Amino acid sequence: MRVNKIVQYAAGAGAVLAVLAFAKSKVENNLAAEVNAKSGLVRTDRGVSYRDLNKNGKMDVYEDATQPIEKRVQDVLKQMTLEEKAGMMFYSAVRTNKDGTIEEQPAKDFLSSISPVGVNEITKHHITHFNLFGVPAPDTLAIWYNRMQQYEEKTRLGIPLSIASDPRNQGSAGIFAMSAKTFSIWPDPLGLAAIGDEKVTEQFADISRQEYLAVGIRQGLHPQVDLATEPRWPRIAGTFGEDAALSSRMTTAYIKGYQGEKLSANSVAMMTKHFPGGGPQKEGLDPHFAFQKGQVYPGNNFKYHLIPFEAAFKAGTAAIMPYYGVPMGQQNVEEVGFSYNKAIITELLRKKYHYDGVVCTDWGLVSDTQLGTVNFAARAWGVEKLNAAERVQRIIDAGVDQLGGETLQDVIVKLVKDGKVSERRIDESVVRLLRLKFELGLFDNPFVDEQKAGDIVGNAEFMKAGQDAQRRSLTLLKNENHTLPLAPGKLKIYVKNIDPKVAALYGTVVTDPKQADIAIIRLQTPAYPIAEAKGNFIAAMFHFGDLDFKGKALQDVLDLEKTVPTVVDIYLDRPAVIPEISRNAKALIANFGSGDAALLDVVFGKYKPGGHLPIEMPSSMEAVRAQKEDMPHDSKDPLYKFGAGLSY
Repeated sequence: MRVNKIVQYAAGAGAVLAVLAFAKSKVENNLAAEVNAKSGLVRTDRGVSYRDLNKNGKMDVYEDATQPIEKRVQDVLKQMTLEEKAGMMFYSAVRTNKDGTIEEQPAKDFLSSISPVGVNEITKHHITHFNLFGVPAPDTLAIWYNRMQQYEEKTRLGIPLSIASDPRNQGSAGIFAMSAKTFSIWPDPLGLAAIGDEKVTEQFADISRQEYLAVGIRQGLHPQVDLATEPRWPRIAGTFGEDAALSSRMTTAYIKGYQGEKLSANSVAMMTKHFPGGGPQKEGLDPHFAFQKGQVYPGNNFKYHLIPFEAAFKAGTAAIMPYYGVPMGQQNVEEVGFSYNKAIITELLRKKYHYDGVVCTDWGLVSDTQLGTVNFAARAWGVEKLNAAERVQRIIDAGVDQLGGETLQDVIVKLVKDGKVSERRIDESVVRLLRLKFELGLFDNPFVDEQKAGDIVGNAEFMKAGQDAQRRSLTLLKNENHTLPLAPGKLKIYVKNIDPKVAALYGTVVTDPKQADIAIIRLQTPAYPIAEAKGNFIAAMFHFGDLDFKGKALQDVLDLEKTVPTVVDIYLDRPAVIPEISRNAKALIANFGSGDAALLDVVFGKYKPGGHLPIEMPSSMEAVRAQKEDMPHDSKDPLYKFGAGLSY
């Protein structure tokens, strides 16, 4: 609410009592009107409306919307038990039922099967932070969310829930990008970087923010500002590319679009990841898995990977997530995972950068997870011999506030009671977590308007903005003899990996390439199984290995290019190595999560391509292997350089 913003600003700035009293009356009136229909705790004290969260019949400081945030934080903190404090330090996955109910139902899909029931986590573990995987329709999700907040109201102190999600607006739905079936569909972050316009990135974030708010998502487990300096790494699509300056500009706009100039009731808090930069993985092997070989810095370029995080700090990112990786060969830095690493969290993040926001681990650092027949090992790299309690203690001692994907409240309680961790240290983290809830206005009004959710999420205006960005992100790399744009409606076209019904809107679709005037095909950067990942279906979801087409896959494309003039579009979730395909194509387009209609609009001249490569495209696998994992722009004689891009 606008009034909440005024109150928080005035309180934080120490405004005069007369101004504060005026704002207070406005807040009280709005609070009752907004919350009364959904909350069972609205009370009146001497004419003042508030939510009696602790059910004691009086307005406590933490229930008073006009009090300064720090006073409210300290008031609720002193009322919390150790068990409640410990529960706040975990982010748990949560199951969402298709009908919006919150009670336990049999799991009907894989995502449900690996997600606990939220009400059980609240009751058993005092959890107040949840992240969403699979979700129902927006209006149903809003109903589920309100019911969860109503359930949480019944707890002893009524501390509101914080709901988080990985990205939900990417058309590619790649690793850790949730399905965008109902949300507006945009290109990958790599595509936003290809556009390179801060206004577009901020527009994306602002629209996504509105969609998140409509269904109760108040924290994004993004942006991912790792630098894509190792081209074989599977998580490049979620980054802004390999260049620190470009990534910093995108990071600033992204956080501003979600959070605003200052956190408020209209913000979605960002958890920027993965500090101190997850890009330089040895041979591109990701540290989700035990076969990872650590983060390496052969170019002595550790500081370069910090630059986008410096932009995030300046933009006021609400939280930071370290990665699983192990820093190799760094002076005075122990070779253990970043969240276990005091040199990284306390010395670098807290002391050097003076960062006092929330620090939350990536998911699953302490406990093994059984997924079907696969035991997904805890990512306790470098401290594998420690037991669960020792791991949790190391993480807390390192300076971390919260553990993702764990529910080990009893472990923290025992650590405190055994004198291994002080309650004062726990309070430091809980204060940060409470402060963020207050800044987001959750203590005053955690509810959403169920009637509006379906109208806001994925509405026509938002969809159009996403589709425009998809078109704008397409990057034309080759256009031999001005092959493009094609003349719509006049050509016989052969298509591959394109919906023929969509293609038929642009020309006559034929099934034999020999009968076609032009072929338009869509490819994707190759990926190959690696021996280390055998038998692990989670690892199979990651695109590892070489970046070039081989054998029949390559020959089929070359044969088509020799048969008919061919326009090649390739989705780059990693930089592809395609010298032969590029040489024989009449036109080559790089895409970063654009649909068939977006591509064909550009091919047929309804929309001009405007993207520029945010990553290099190497000329050979030999060049890839010769690159230094931590260095940008160091591929020898790249097929297409960073920044390449043509237009009409």
